[in-house]
Amino acid sequence: MATQNVNPTRMELTKLKKKLATAMRGHKLLKDKRDELMRQFLDIVRENKTLRERVENAIRQANKSFVLARAVMQDEVLSTALLATKQEAMLEVSTRNVMSVDIPVFTAKTKTPDPADIYSYGFAFTSADLDSAISELSDLLPDLLRLAEREKSAQLLAAEIEKTRRRVNALEHVMIPDTQAKIKMITMKLDENERSTQIRLMKVKDMMLAQAHHYDQAMEN
Repeated sequence: MATQNVNPTRMELTKLKKKLATAMRGHKLLKDKRDELMRQFLDIVRENKTLRERVENAIRQANKSFVLARAVMQDEVLSTALLATKQEAMLEVSTRNVMSVDIPVFTAKTKTPDPADIYSYGFAFTSADLDSAISELSDLLPDLLRLAEREKSAQLLAAEIEKTRRRVNALEHVMIPDTQAKIKMITMKLDENERSTQIRLMKVKDMMLAQAHHYDQAMEN
């Protein structure tokens, strides 16, 4: 640790003690922030795992329904049924702050409020399996958005955790020990100067007493 360039004065010592107190307080706050970020991150990871399993199962089920629909419908009829859509979904993106991290919030709104508008075709020439597939995908949309939210939030929190961890380590292993070493060096230097001053004063006092003693002897003679 580089303490050679420190000016060993009481003013510098006071400044370093204030700096150390601030660093210690910042270290505690950053550790608390890191711990809370980790708690939030683990909660999101657990939710993300559950959501991903549910979404993957729902997609597999919807794909099975599409396969069944394609098996009983002609390709031209299936393509025509899916060519034009009545319903549209619009995505709104906002954010919420979690421990100084802005994580996304996705909200889907549909063009029309009628849930039947997800079907863009008549039911006379289509398979019920196609209806099931479209309905399953429509029901899956909230979970898909929530999964996207959770995965992006996990990425952002992981980046903030790493940044906070580096700051904690820099304070804990570099700044605080270096400041403590400087304080110790200045304190030792000031104590040494104080002892030297006391020794000089004692010597001066002894010299003055010796001179006074010789002066008294000379007066008696």
